[in-house]
Amino acid sequence: MGSNRAVKITVRVIVIAYLFFLVGWPVSLVVQNTFADGFTALRIALADPSVVFSLQLTVAVALQAVLINTVFGVGISLILVRYDFPGKRLLSSLLDLPLSVSPVVVGLALILVYGPRDSWFGQWLTEHGIDVIFSPLGIIMATAFISLPLVIREVVPVLTERGTDEELAAASLGAGPVQTFWRITLPAIKWAVVYGVVLTLARSLGEFGAVKIVSGNLEGRTQTATLLVEQTYQDFEQSTAYATAFLLAAVSVACIVVVTFLQKDHASAGRGKGTS
Repeated sequence: MGSNRAVKITVRVIVIAYLFFLVGWPVSLVVQNTFADGFTALRIALADPSVVFSLQLTVAVALQAVLINTVFGVGISLILVRYDFPGKRLLSSLLDLPLSVSPVVVGLALILVYGPRDSWFGQWLTEHGIDVIFSPLGIIMATAFISLPLVIREVVPVLTERGTDEELAAASLGAGPVQTFWRITLPAIKWAVVYGVVLTLARSLGEFGAVKIVSGNLEGRTQTATLLVEQTYQDFEQSTAYATAFLLAAVSVACIVVVTFLQKDHASAGRGKGTS
């Protein structure tokens, strides 16, 4: 008994130390440097038009990527769980591609397909007034691609566990597919969707590699907050870099904290219903 307890304590200490040195300490240093002179760094950063623009662009891109991946993520999840078709396993494997391929490769691939010259569709799109590469549209596409699997990988296990009994019962009572989805399927997967949305938002806010390739990093046009952090740090404007990085991290952490509390409230409500 004593040896088992010692092993558990040792493992916990190792895990905590690992997380502290890998995550906690570096992030705390960003916060420390941001507020080294009080709120001065934040005030200066938020008074800079280029910083404000990059933050606005980042939020706009992240929200659009989240919307796209939520709609398509739920749809693809339903297809993977509810239907059998040739190539289903291949499709499921391809959905993990954005998590395994370097974002830089993703950005280069988008240029090869949608670039303004010598690409599959880019020249035709440019002739019709649609610019993909070096424009916000390309940034949205790159961000959506990188964060594509996150909603799917949260929703698929829940759909698989829930089964189809309730949906079949609703259909037998005369409910149509849309009514069944809104009243049966969506309430059953709503928390999985919420977690997927939060992960997608956090991933979208912090995307760098693919965005840098397709955006061109044009200040005041296609420069996102992550690209601004790199540029300002390299230009020895560390206070602006720290402040911008802190704002990005704060939004992501706030989303995770909110979802954690919502999850606790949901679990408490579920236990209350179970005991009543």
